[in-house]
Amino acid sequence: MLKHRGFPGRLPGTDYHFTIRRANKEGPTKIVRRERYKDRAPADRRADAGFMAALWDYFGEEPFERGNLDAGRLSWLIGREVVAAEEPFDPASYDQLLQIDVKRAQASFPEVFSDPDAFSWDADDEEDDWA
Repeated sequence: MLKHRGFPGRLPGTDYHFTIRRANKEGPTKIVRRERYKDRAPADRRADAGFMAALWDYFGEEPFERGNLDAGRLSWLIGREVVAAEEPFDPASYDQLLQIDVKRAQASFPEVFSDPDAFSWDADDEEDDWA
């Protein structure tokens, strides 16, 4: 499993995790598309936006390997703002290539793209520091 060194481990000041520490012994957790209803808690919406900001800061428009990115957090974006970069899509693979659908991401999370300082990532929040 590829570890994305320097990628934020969580949303600062919260317990919303963006990465996992180690590979699951029973195999990767499957990514499943989760519906985002309008009545979701503001903290959940902020975690989605923060994760998108981290993806955009770290990967930009380039394809990226799932690696140690949290499957639960990816599940809130998959099939919309994050799409498979290769076919066939294997939702239970750490090696799956993904990519940000920039137009959909900009429509869903305009604050991420309009204000580059909306989210700040401190060194204390990186995955490497809590291993």
